[in-house]
Amino acid sequence: MNGKAKNHDPFEGLFEDASARALSRVGVVDVGSNSIRMVIFDGAARSPAYFYNEKVMAGLGKDMTTTGKLNPDGIERGFEALSRFAALADAMKVRPMTVVATAAVRDAKDGPDFRKRVEKETGLKLNVIDGEEEARLSAQGVLLGWPEAKGLVCDIGGNSLELAELDGKGNVGRRVTSQLGPFRLQQVKGGEDGLRKHIRGVMEKLAAAVGTDHDRIYLVGGSWRAIARLDMERTAYPMTVLHEYVMSPAAVEQTVNWIAKSDLQALRSRVGISNSRMELVPLASLVLRQLVETFRPRELAISSYGIREGLLYEHMSDTLRARDPLLESARFTEKQMARMPGFGKKLYQFLQPLFEDATPARDRLIRAACLLHDTTWRTHPDYRADACFDNVTRANMAALSHPERVFLGLSLLHRYKNSRSGASMAPMFAMLSDEELQSAEVLGKAMRFGAMFSIKDPSEAGELKLSKKKDRLELTLTKTGRALFGEVAEARFQSLCKSMGVEGDVRG
Repeated sequence: MNGKAKNHDPFEGLFEDASARALSRVGVVDVGSNSIRMVIFDGAARSPAYFYNEKVMAGLGKDMTTTGKLNPDGIERGFEALSRFAALADAMKVRPMTVVATAAVRDAKDGPDFRKRVEKETGLKLNVIDGEEEARLSAQGVLLGWPEAKGLVCDIGGNSLELAELDGKGNVGRRVTSQLGPFRLQQVKGGEDGLRKHIRGVMEKLAAAVGTDHDRIYLVGGSWRAIARLDMERTAYPMTVLHEYVMSPAAVEQTVNWIAKSDLQALRSRVGISNSRMELVPLASLVLRQLVETFRPRELAISSYGIREGLLYEHMSDTLRARDPLLESARFTEKQMARMPGFGKKLYQFLQPLFEDATPARDRLIRAACLLHDTTWRTHPDYRADACFDNVTRANMAALSHPERVFLGLSLLHRYKNSRSGASMAPMFAMLSDEELQSAEVLGKAMRFGAMFSIKDPSEAGELKLSKKKDRLELTLTKTGRALFGEVAEARFQSLCKSMGVEGDVRG
């Protein structure tokens, strides 16, 4: 199942020159059974930014189970979308575009005719991939966001569902495809009982192929994201970022039951899901429920990354893959938006004595915060604290759990503001423990002091030392530092000491 030899790489043109290999403006189009999406990636090689992103719900695979052909309306909508995407790519000087077609074009009798028409009239070449290749690329998309992901990737489309294993070391293992897409399930006979029996039977075969010893399942696909968004609505979750949103099996069961009893149109209007997507949610819910019952994972996590991101990961070197996506994104943001790019590293080094006991997980957040501490300076001073928090908690960043987003956002809020009381984002603070809230405040106030203590390099102005008993924070000033340590700097230093619960001792 995972031992196929690849005679030809249909994506070899994606990285044909040095600039493409650096991921500095790459275009990918994913032609699925339900949607067609174009993404232009830009910059931040390990964690590429979404320069342009557009989706059309063409519905190519609708009714294909009964007709064997692509949906006529879907063909026209799909062709119009691809014509537009080709024109946009030309305007942005992004060529060649890599276009991947999956289940609908792959299985339809008139799929080859659609491909020829698109290539002849738009110049876009559709690379049709099989189900196992689709599973592999989706799994690699998950690796782009979670470098150490371990578990089972489940990618649902309109006409198919794929599974792939991840071993926690960056490798994709067994993979398998099925016809558990909602469009195909619409044609299953026997009412709801027949539908449930059919889904259960197919799922058991999938389990036999890839095993059931997976603690975590990574969910890829629009239908899964729609269900997750509804789970957020049901539980009044304070954040709407879907990437890395985690659901328990019990939560899935409750949400599936809630969806079945609810007015779908009322739900749709509340959460902003498109009508064409919402129509597939009830069937996708049945599949998700059976997925949980068959595989019994400990938790399920939403991945916004799939095939498109998997194409980028496919051609990354091992060295590039080994980099931390969060830190790469933070470095890129600092380079683009900070007043003094490079200062973040110096700030981190200056503050190291305060965080010598930090775990590796906490240390990477401290590094990221220092890199991002000055990236909202153009915002009005009255709103910088809120802007910092919003930028992080809503940013398209990878390798960052929701509690980590809040920790990072709160530390940056305190970079500009002493108090967080009365903050509009207070409901999100509940994701953190009291200790984490305090640690984020200390980090923020440390950056608040260090960032204004010296414009060039705070270590040239002084040195911090936390006493072994941790009851006193010493600041030893250099000759340069004595001139810089004015009234405002002293006030911020004392504010830091107060948050840490220590005495401040300024020397030199």
